Amino acid sequence: MLGILLFLQMPKISQKGIEVPASPIRKLAPFAEQAKREGKKVYHLNIGQPDIETPAGMIDAIKNIDFKVWAYTASEGTASYRAKLCTYYNKIGYNITPDNILVTAGGSEALILSMISCLDPGDEVIIPEPFYANYNSFACQCGVVVKPILSYIENGFALPAISDFEKLITDKTKAIMICSPNNPTGYLYSEAEMLALKELILKHDLYLFADEAYREFCYDGQKFTSPMHLDGLEENVIVIDTVSKRYSACGARLGCIITKNKEVYQATLKFAQARLSPGMVEQIAGEAAVDTPDEYFTAVNKEYTHRRDLLVASLNKMDGVICPNPGGAFYVVAQFPIDNADKFCQWILEHFEYNNSTVMMAPATGFYSTPGAGFNQIRLAYVLNAEALTNAMTCLEKALEAYPGRVLLEEVESAKQKA
Repeated sequence: MLGILLFLQMPKISQKGIEVPASPIRKLAPFAEQAKREGKKVYHLNIGQPDIETPAGMIDAIKNIDFKVWAYTASEGTASYRAKLCTYYNKIGYNITPDNILVTAGGSEALILSMISCLDPGDEVIIPEPFYANYNSFACQCGVVVKPILSYIENGFALPAISDFEKLITDKTKAIMICSPNNPTGYLYSEAEMLALKELILKHDLYLFADEAYREFCYDGQKFTSPMHLDGLEENVIVIDTVSKRYSACGARLGCIITKNKEVYQATLKFAQARLSPGMVEQIAGEAAVDTPDEYFTAVNKEYTHRRDLLVASLNKMDGVICPNPGGAFYVVAQFPIDNADKFCQWILEHFEYNNSTVMMAPATGFYSTPGAGFNQIRLAYVLNAEALTNAMTCLEKALEAYPGRVLLEEVESAKQKA
C-alpha cells in the first residue's frame, strides 16, 4: 500500500508554470492538424510566418560557410555583425555604435533580457492592448506585472490618451512597452503620438521598451518614428529588434537589444553571458542580410500593401464585420458578428469547410489582458499570396453565414456580457 501511495505522489510544477498563458496563436493547432488529416486545405492566417522568400544573400552566406569549428561567439554578438548592424541603424538615424547593440536569440530573448535587466519582480509595465500575446509570457517568466491599457477598434487602435496612462502609473510602474507598427493591430504610431509618449516617459522617469520588429512595413507613404529619433530619451529607451520579419527569416532566431543606457547594457550583458552566446551561423547570415538591396524591400512593401488592401476590403464587405485599415506590419484585428471568437475559430476548423477548405485564425482574446475584451475580435495575418487570401476570404464569408453563434449587431453588447 505504501508503495502505491508513493507512486501516486507527484512533484508539483512551479506557480509560473501554472500561470504562464498558452499561445493564442498556436493553441488551435491540434484542430488544424485534424482538419488536414480529414483532407481539408487549411489557410493559415493565424501566425506571422510570411511566405515571402528570404533574401538570397542570407541563404548564400550559410551555403558558403567555411569554418572548421562551430564555436561560441561573444556573448554580446560578434564584433563584425554588430559593426554591420550599425551601418543599417545609422542609415535610419539611430546614431549608435557597436557598443549599443547586444545580439540575442530572436526578439523574444531580447524582450526577456530587457525586462529582467530593468524590472524587479512585482514591478509594473504598462502596455497598450491588444498586444503581442507573448508579452504576457515574458512578464510571467520575469515576475513582472502587466498593466494593460485599452486601445479601441473605433479609432483603429490608436495610442490611448496620455491621461489614461497617467491613471495607471503607480510607485510600482517602471516601464511602458509599445510595438509600432503594431502586432496584432497593424497600427503605426504617429510622430505626434511618440512625442506625447516621450513627455510621459520623462515626467515619470520610466523605461520605454520599443518593439520594432515591423519597422520596414509601413504603408501609404506613412513615416515610421522610433523613440531613437527623439532627443532626450537616450537613457530611457530600449529597442527590441529581430531579423524574423524584416528578412522573412523567422527560423533564424536572431535579434538584438539597442540601448544608449550603459547601465542597462551592462546588466543585459551579464544575463547574456549566463546563456553563453547567440548562434554563429545566424550571425553570419544576419551580417549578409544587411547588404540586402533596397529593391527587395520595395517589392515586399508593394506586395504587402496589395494583400492588405485585398484583405481589408474583403472583410469590410462581409455583413457585420468591421476592420480598420492598418498603417503597417501584416496583421489586422477585425470585429465579427459572432458570440465568441474562441468558439468560432475552433468551430471553423472542426465543423466547417467550403470547397474542401477552411481557415485558421487567432482569437483576439489572447491579445488582451482585460477580461472580456476582444471577445468578438480576431487577428488575421496577411502572409499568404493574393490568390490564397481571396480563397480564404470566400471561405470565411461562407463560414460566417453558417455559424450557429452569429449575432446581430444589436446583440453584441448582450454577447459581451456572456463572454
